[in-house]
Amino acid sequence: MDFDIAFTPLIPQPVLIVCAAIAVLFVLLAIWRGLSGWWLRLAGLAVLMAALAQPVFRQEERENLSNIVFVVVDKTESQSVDVRPAQIEKGVASLQAEIGSLKDFETRVVEVENDPNAADDGSMILTALAKAASEVAESRIAGAILVTDGQVHDSKMLEAFPAPVHVVLTGENDDWDRRLVITNAPAFAIVGEPVTLFLRVEDQGAVPAAVAGSAKLRISIDGDAAKEFVVEVGRQFELPLTLPHGGLNVLQFQVVPEEGELTDRNNGAVLSVNGVRDRLRVLLVSGEPHAGERTWRNLLKSDTAVDLVHFTILRSPDKQDGVPVRELSLIAFPTRELFLEKIDEFDLIIFDRYRRRGILPNRYMANVADYVRRGGAVLVASGPAFGGVESIARTPLNEVLPAKPTAQVIERGFTPMISELGQRHPVTEGLDTFAPNPTAEDGTPGWGRWFRLIDTEASKGHVVMTGADGKPLLVLDRVDEGRIAMLLSDHAWLWSRGFEGGGPQLEMLRRLAHWTMKEPELEEERISAVVQGNTVTVTRRSLAPERGAISVTGPDGNVVELETSEASPGRWTAEFEGEENGLYRLSDGELDAVIAVGPTAPREFEQTMASADILEPILTATGGGVLRLEDVSEPRLRSVRAGRSAAGRGWLGVTPRNAYLATDIRQTPVLPAWVLLMLVAGLMVAAWRFEGR
Repeated sequence: MDFDIAFTPLIPQPVLIVCAAIAVLFVLLAIWRGLSGWWLRLAGLAVLMAALAQPVFRQEERENLSNIVFVVVDKTESQSVDVRPAQIEKGVASLQAEIGSLKDFETRVVEVENDPNAADDGSMILTALAKAASEVAESRIAGAILVTDGQVHDSKMLEAFPAPVHVVLTGENDDWDRRLVITNAPAFAIVGEPVTLFLRVEDQGAVPAAVAGSAKLRISIDGDAAKEFVVEVGRQFELPLTLPHGGLNVLQFQVVPEEGELTDRNNGAVLSVNGVRDRLRVLLVSGEPHAGERTWRNLLKSDTAVDLVHFTILRSPDKQDGVPVRELSLIAFPTRELFLEKIDEFDLIIFDRYRRRGILPNRYMANVADYVRRGGAVLVASGPAFGGVESIARTPLNEVLPAKPTAQVIERGFTPMISELGQRHPVTEGLDTFAPNPTAEDGTPGWGRWFRLIDTEASKGHVVMTGADGKPLLVLDRVDEGRIAMLLSDHAWLWSRGFEGGGPQLEMLRRLAHWTMKEPELEEERISAVVQGNTVTVTRRSLAPERGAISVTGPDGNVVELETSEASPGRWTAEFEGEENGLYRLSDGELDAVIAVGPTAPREFEQTMASADILEPILTATGGGVLRLEDVSEPRLRSVRAGRSAAGRGWLGVTPRNAYLATDIRQTPVLPAWVLLMLVAGLMVAAWRFEGR
């Protein structure tokens, strides 16, 4: 209980002040006029003013409230290494027991973990403390104890606190760690040209002399065999790399872990660098002028990244019509230079209705076949001559052609069809959705007909489109390191002209050209993954009718088997939750891929040595202290008054706040009203009588 005197004025306080001022003026007037009873009048007026102020005795019944001590437990990823989890468990239990032994003290435990929906939030323990403190009355907060490694990432979130804030550090004095830092990582690079990365290997803590000074660094691209280098620790070095292909190139870096490292989570990094071609050099050789020639030219010239060299053979060399050659030829056809000396400078060679006319001898065609085997790409767009004696199938190029002509040319209307295999091949997958008209009920695509097909027998490769009588129309094949494609009709231009509604001619030819140039998005066999938050969607592309499970190896080394389901022809997908940030390796026994969930070296592992330096400002402002669990496994707590030292050797202080809750309030007048009235009347009468004498 608590007693005090309070005032409950009968009139508003401003009016009471005015009345008191008037009373004082009357008393001053009485003194000025020399009235002998002025002091009695002053006493009477004072009692009257006191009666109007109505003093009362106030009695409160109070219920004492407990003092709250927050124990903020840092359970982020950096606290999961080495002996820290065991230290946390033992330290928190000791703190709870110590707080429980103090009278009128209560423990509030706040556990802080990494947000799985945040890309890289780090340790937000001060934010958690501020939020927890805002939910209770400030008058009850007796202190806060942070059980952490000190590597927080929200130090500006708590600049003041109403009670001491202490730090209980995890970790050990002889901890050490090594990490990889990539200081410059381009998002794009030109294929075939070196790109320079800047890297640095850093050591932290008590590094053993046996491993100090140098480290082993392994580098691999797209999961291929890694190359190992020895680098100097603490020094930034330049690493020139050449991207092997266009599209996404996944570069994986790994510092070989040494015994005794605190963690290897910051030893690796994965960069996704998009490879772009500076200029795609395409050689287009048209055997004769025809309606579809402009289709190829428009397709290739529409892409500003394509450097096109186009030759059209207007007549054979042995044709005798009396017209001087200089009047027919715009420039000389540099066959030797193009097909012998500089053939490897081209990314793609297209033979558009080319026929043997003695311009390109067999030696040159044999070199084209070798160019394919070495990794080049050839696209043959066949015309009627392909089935005759002037066919390029009668040249050494025949060795790499997947389809051989039967000498028959089919001249009747047919609707190009996507084969069963073509439904799964990335070049023709979903091509019918680009058709100008809906697909018919019998499965016929909603595009126009073609009227010529070169009859062939496809002995190898993949037939992805068929023509009249189910015969091959588009055949794709890989030859050693290179690729070759055959379009066995010269009527693709009918689609661009809108015949019978037209068709997706540009889309088909674009995919065809990009497949021959090995664009990763058009690979038939491929594992890829897309990360959204912590959800990873894995896609396995394949021409096989069935695919098995995909194994996922997480950052902690655990392997999980994912059962895939066919989302669409040629695509099998599965999803999993990446519970930890880091590198996940995907494999189905044939192909491998690497994907990063969150940053490969999370913010949590940038600095892994336990230290209270970052928290020093808030400790200084609140008078808090620091204890290390390695030195004091069971911290002791003391109750200290506000303003006193709140930390010492082996102990931490908490401040009792003496907070309470008023459960009942009773008010009693100091004097009854009639007594006050009698006092006022008596004093006024006494003043009149005294002055009357």
